[in-house]
Amino acid sequence: MKAPRKILITGNMGYVGPVVVRHLREALPETRLEGLDTGYFAHCLVGSPVLPETRVDAQHFADVRTVTEDIFEGVDAVVHLAGISNDAIGQAFDEVTLDTNYKGTVRLAEMAKKAGVRSFAFASSCSLYGFSEEGAKTETSALDPLTAYARSKFLAEGGLKPLADAGFNVTCLRFATACGMSERLRLDLVLNDFVANALFSGRIDILSDGTPWRPLIHVRDMARAFEWAVQRDPSAGDYLVVNVGTDAWNYQVRDLAHAVQRHFPEAVVSINEKAAPDRRSYRVNFSLFRSLAPDHQPRISLDMAVRELKAGLEPRDGERGTFDKPKYIRLNVLRQLKSRGVLSETIHFNKNYESYEGAEPCPTPAPVAVSANA
Repeated sequence: MKAPRKILITGNMGYVGPVVVRHLREALPETRLEGLDTGYFAHCLVGSPVLPETRVDAQHFADVRTVTEDIFEGVDAVVHLAGISNDAIGQAFDEVTLDTNYKGTVRLAEMAKKAGVRSFAFASSCSLYGFSEEGAKTETSALDPLTAYARSKFLAEGGLKPLADAGFNVTCLRFATACGMSERLRLDLVLNDFVANALFSGRIDILSDGTPWRPLIHVRDMARAFEWAVQRDPSAGDYLVVNVGTDAWNYQVRDLAHAVQRHFPEAVVSINEKAAPDRRSYRVNFSLFRSLAPDHQPRISLDMAVRELKAGLEPRDGERGTFDKPKYIRLNVLRQLKSRGVLSETIHFNKNYESYEGAEPCPTPAPVAVSANA
């Protein structure tokens, strides 16, 4: 399939989005890139002198639950990142998660197909596998979505399947857990959280017993997968589900902590040996992705990811103040916007909000168990 003339990237103002936009801009220089995002996390920047959205040709501010079909005019491919991003938010806003990640995704795909879009690449998740004491999960393994977030991805995949045909190519990318530096960082992800804590507190606290398995993938390697997905050979099927990551990045949480500690020798690793078992534990087999996308395989190593995070988070001259960690935890940001009247109960923008003045500050969230990170 030839390079798309125009790609719409939803959720481009989140954590993964800026990295995807930068990669597509370099890999497909002749393609017009447009972004679509609510802008909830636009202010969660780290080390970026300008908005990353300067790289898109147009930026649309809209919600996938309410966007209209005119947004797809001239669009050849959709990279669909927008959605509720993790288990913690899904637990706090379960109906919103279902409406956004499932119903919003299917609604978006229906409009895209009607408008003549040829390729729809959906950011799904390996969290669908839930719990497994057996071998690494393949795309045909039984699914066990244990959280509202995982269930929403499961339902979205099912809703997309009947839409796929020869003229509308659907690719569900079941990504491993994201990690790595981004201009719009998240610290509610296990590796990112470990690095930030080691750097700023000298501790790496594992609130589980450290045994759960997690597959990981760097955000730059996620971007490479999207480049492949919007141009993939249709002979792989009109509807394709594929695990995206690398076998070498299947880690137990305690091993991740010790890998981070190698870069911070003074940091103390603490494991809660008495913690209740975490049922979200799975290894994943990525052989199908290797066979389908040999030129778009992950390239970033774990050590590279840690070094980048450390360099990106280390204070620069004149920036030696207290690090505002809650700003980079997505659930905290949503609660803060909601407490200030910016967002409604259903996490829609309240366009009539008057001011931040007088709003009650959002309390710093209680520590979240590492094992809860998606």
